[in-house]
Amino acid sequence: MAKKILALVSEPVSGDALRSALGEGADQAEVMVVAPALDKKTRFWASDSDEAIARADAVQQETVERMDEEGVDAVGDTGESDPLLALQDALATFPAEEIIIFTRPEGEQNWAEAELVEEAEDRFQVPVTRMEIGTA
Repeated sequence: MAKKILALVSEPVSGDALRSALGEGADQAEVMVVAPALDKKTRFWASDSDEAIARADAVQQETVERMDEEGVDAVGDTGESDPLLALQDALATFPAEEIIIFTRPEGEQNWAEAELVEEAEDRFQVPVTRMEIGTA
């Protein structure tokens, strides 16, 4: 049976990036890609999220396409602007055995990505792995 992996992405990632996190098990994994609609704080508080939703949709679509081209079984969804809520929503319908959070490098992270991995580890009952985009 394929291992169920929930991948949270803020930028498009490839099957190779997933393999860096999972090893060769990526080829047998069933992957759900979720891209949260991350936005600047001012737009978030003003509820002006159309641009963030469109960007998140493009990120998850490109990630799924890249993974499919590289032999990784993946589906995608656009998530809430709060990455923890996006993970929670995805876990309600996709019983993942592991969460992989792809983040930007420390100085380039969105405000909503701060302490995300630690909070996900505390909230969810599955292993959480962090992969920095650009190093995988």
